Amino acid sequence: MIQAKNIHKYFGDLHVLKGVDLDIKKGEIVSIVGASGAGKTTLLQILGTLDKPASNTKSDFIINNTNISLLNDKFLAKFRNEHLGFIFQFHQLLPEFTALENVCIPAYIKKTKKSDAEKRAMELLDFLGLKDRYHHKPNELSGGEQQRVAVARALINNPELIFADEPSGNLDSESAENLHQLFFKLRDEFGQTFVIVTHNQELADMADRKLTMVDGKIIY
Repeated sequence: MIQAKNIHKYFGDLHVLKGVDLDIKKGEIVSIVGASGAGKTTLLQILGTLDKPASNTKSDFIINNTNISLLNDKFLAKFRNEHLGFIFQFHQLLPEFTALENVCIPAYIKKTKKSDAEKRAMELLDFLGLKDRYHHKPNELSGGEQQRVAVARALINNPELIFADEPSGNLDSESAENLHQLFFKLRDEFGQTFVIVTHNQELADMADRKLTMVDGKIIY
């Protein structure tokens, strides 16, 4: 699903990623752990095509048989919308829209017909236990409910690959545990691949593989 070789990233003179190699198989749940500043989020952003690796080093980056470095910005945005899903610590829900509308946004970007997008969004919200929250705005939802809306939004276009950056970092322990179990249920039911950056050791240890980053490298 992901093959990345010799990934480097610089911010000015700061060498953040120092030749990362990574191979993730379809259907795997992989956690990435490490101290703050180790490069975890930077790596996740590059793997999620939200940022690009350094161009002055010879690297390879392939997702689901697509060479990401060969895509221009327009096709990269299309690829991201259709094949990748994202879950963030602070949900990133738009406050002026309802739960249903927030979930539908990636489908609208994909040009999915409104009725089809809403039907799929309702199915996901039902699956996630939010049947009675379609028309609630984010400030009317608990933290756990907001995060489940964000999960539904990540799933709306049936992506093969989901990236999560500290997904339970802003949740109480019960909501965090429920979210962790949900990831495995989603993988088992829909076959998605998950790459999760987390400081939560319980979640990290539940993953099929736990990768540790130290000073810009993955330590095996």
